[in-house]
Parts: sequence; structure tokens; C-alpha cells
Amino acid sequence: MASFLFTVCLSFFFLAAGVRSATPKKAVDVPFGRNYVPTWAFDHIKYNNGGNEIQLVLDKYTGTGFQSKGSYLFGHFSMHIKMVPGDSAGTVTAFYLSSQNSEHDEIDFEFLGNRSGQPYILQTNVFTGGGGNREQRIYLWFDPSKAYHTYSVLWNLYQIVFFVDDVPIRVFKNSKDLGVKFPFNQSMKLYSSLWNADDWATRGGLEKTDWSKAPFVATYRGFHIDGCEASVNDKYCETQGKEWWDQKEYRDLDANQYKRLKWVRQKYTIYNYCTDRVRFPQPAPECKRDRDI
Repeated sequence: MASFLFTVCLSFFFLAAGVRSATPKKAVDVPFGRNYVPTWAFDHIKYNNGGNEIQLVLDKYTGTGFQSKGSYLFGHFSMHIKMVPGDSAGTVTAFYLSSQNSEHDEIDFEFLGNRSGQPYILQTNVFTGGGGNREQRIYLWFDPSKAYHTYSVLWNLYQIVFFVDDVPIRVFKNSKDLGVKFPFNQSMKLYSSLWNADDWATRGGLEKTDWSKAPFVATYRGFHIDGCEASVNDKYCETQGKEWWDQKEYRDLDANQYKRLKWVRQKYTIYNYCTDRVRFPQPAPECKRDRDI
């Protein structure tokens, strides 16, 4: 126990070190209805505090979800989420960006439920030109069901960065020079959902959803979007190069952010497609850069 407490204290000390934020200014929290609309099972979304907080509800009949009103090409997108507490095995809470075309681009956060007392698993993935299979999985260094934590994506022409409470947990660099497609010309909507996936979500589907524990509830607030909104027919955003996320300091992580990313990689990463020689005997080209982390 003493060793565990020392590790936790050391982790919090490390996270408290001064590091540049993902944005040059504080993300502005706005009500749900400003940027989002429900997409299905409207009666399974509960509104609190004038729409500043919502709850997604999953029962044995259905889950639910919502999407952004607009589509965006580059920017910074974040959500404060409190995950399903207790026995959440079989459930998936997702927050992601996705384009609408068949060769779609997608940037995924997926939170895989657990049996009580076991850690949540956060899975990230990136699809480009319709191709995915770029999963990475980590354990979080906290219980995400106890309090709100912030999950965000910084997306520009140079990189996609996944953040948890401003800690970078993954970077997907633009590797066009290596022949790898990168999301740059398809606008994306933001989505979130709570649904049952007990055929694969927890221990590969071995742990099934216990419906006696239903309803399962994930809670949201802070519906922040700061991106270039594109019309349906727009391929390129006219503000490219002019917004803060395009500026030089956001084209790569700084030294402290790389230290944090390495900390996550060493302490909490449990799966990385770049090191999986069973699925991928020949690693993907972009994994050459992943080795440098």
C-alpha cells in the first residue's frame, strides 16, 4: 500500500509540473444546445442545470448519443465527462470526430467499461481514407467515474494530439512523406454515445453486461468547440494558417509535453498497434515515428 501511495503521489507531482496548455486560452464551457443536438433515443438524454450538464442513459433497450450541429476542419475540441460508475462491464462511452464519406476520416476516444474494482481502459484510434486498425490502449491514472475529467483533441495540418486533462496521451503526426494518409480535406462532425458492446469491450467480450446494474449513466458538461466550421460543400477551410492551432508552437509538442507522453507510454500503455507483430508482422509506416517517443 505504501508503495502504491508513493506512486500515486509521484504521478500527481509529475502532472502538476508546469507545462504549456493545449490551448493559448482557457476553453470556454457552453451549454449542450449551443453546439450539439441528440441523434437517437432522445428520451435517454437527461438535461440538468439548464442544459449545462447532460446525462446519457443506457438500459437493456437502448443507448443514446449526440452530434455537433456543424462540421469542422481542424481545431480544438474538448468535453468534460464523468464515466459510468461501478460495474460498467460491456459498456462503451465514446467521444470522436468523423467525416461522412465512405473513405472516412475519424479520431476516436473510446472508454471501455469494467467490472467493479478494475481499471477503465481508454482506447484511441485514427482512421484515414477509410482505413483504421491503429488502436492504442491505456489505463488511466485515476478513476474516471469519480469526478469530471477533460478529454480533448488538437487537430491541425501537422498533427493530431489526444489529451487527458492536458496530458498528451497520443500523437499522430502527418506522415505524408512516408506515404501515410492524413485527415486534411474532409470536415468532421463530433459525436458522443453510450452503448452496449459486450461482444468485445471488456476482456475481449468475456465479461458481459450485467443488466441488473442498469441504467448505466455517463455525465457530460463543458461542450467546447473551437474549430473552423465548414459548409457541406467545403473541402478546405478558408482560415488555414490564420487560427491559433495552425501556429508554429502547435505543430509539435514541446519538451515537457514529450516527457509527459513518454510517462504515459511507459507507465500506462497496455496495447500499441505499432508493437503488435501478431496482427501486423510489418509495422505501419507511421510507426517509425512512434518509436521516437
